[in-house]
Amino acid sequence: MNIKITGTGSYIPSVIEKNEGFYNHEFLNADGSKINSSNEVIVDKFKAITGIAERRYIKPELLNSDIAFYAAEKAIADAQIDKESLDYIIVAHNYGDVKIDSEQSDTVPSLASRVKHLLQIKNPKCVGYDLLFGCPGWIEGVIQANAFIKAGIAKRCLVIGTETLSRVVDKHDRDSMIYSDGAGAVIVSESEEEGGIIAHETATFALDEAHFIFFGETNKPEVTDKRRYIKMYGRKIYEFALTNVPLALKSCLEKSGHSITDVKKILIHQANEKMDEAIVKRFYKLHDMKMPEGIMPMSINTLGNSSVATVPTLYDLILNGQLDNQEINKGDIILFASVGAGMNINAIVYKQ
Repeated sequence: MNIKITGTGSYIPSVIEKNEGFYNHEFLNADGSKINSSNEVIVDKFKAITGIAERRYIKPELLNSDIAFYAAEKAIADAQIDKESLDYIIVAHNYGDVKIDSEQSDTVPSLASRVKHLLQIKNPKCVGYDLLFGCPGWIEGVIQANAFIKAGIAKRCLVIGTETLSRVVDKHDRDSMIYSDGAGAVIVSESEEEGGIIAHETATFALDEAHFIFFGETNKPEVTDKRRYIKMYGRKIYEFALTNVPLALKSCLEKSGHSITDVKKILIHQANEKMDEAIVKRFYKLHDMKMPEGIMPMSINTLGNSSVATVPTLYDLILNGQLDNQEINKGDIILFASVGAGMNINAIVYKQ
């Protein structure tokens, strides 16, 4: 028995926020002091480092669970299955449903229960739960679905990565330009077809690394509300990722029994273009090779960093021919990889 992704779907929000939209923001340092650069210079430097020219935000009336539902509907339709046949609904996210201008996130009931409700699935044995695992949450959800199916307690799982980071960013923080919204979903099923999940790797580093990404106060001291925002130590994350993600990829590939020359694509969490390139280059350097051209598809330049949603949306876009000069063909060996809050790292070797 093989365990494969048999359907994919994504929701790409319609609101486009270009870099120029940040020219009028009041960016401040973490201590509240002014930055000695114009916003044009700040934005240009940001683009050079991250590769982001624009990002997507959801409309005010939408919630995280709504876009998770939209992506799920597409994945179910693509897999051509009866939704009542699902054994698990696993929803990876970080902040739940956050309404516009709300000081509180809403995670009760779980997003998985909300998605099941929106899908109108009647079967009580279809179990829904949420997965909080930072940006690697969707990949970890696929790893868990794989384990359920291998153990014989499930035949078919819906795994969703969904996030609305536009609702938890501090507009006075330059890092706010990184984040975006989106949702991606897949059906993971037992299959008679060749291929599927071959190997996986997961690790959590939780000494000093546990607090590299956190919830913190606004950079503007005059603001007195109790709201908290997504914050990070970018340099520490960069150094951590460069050291640990290539090793995780190497270990995962060794478990699979495949050679690095077999790998056709690496779908890595769209965190930061320069960081992702450095990670993949170092992975190939561990094998005394140069990074092949076109091996690492990127969507961050137009979609930004939507956390758990970046990898499944990227995968769905490629399969549907919506990413220029990129394709994944039957039989291709691909790597999924992510790094994020926790600090967590994971990877999957997958045969299409």
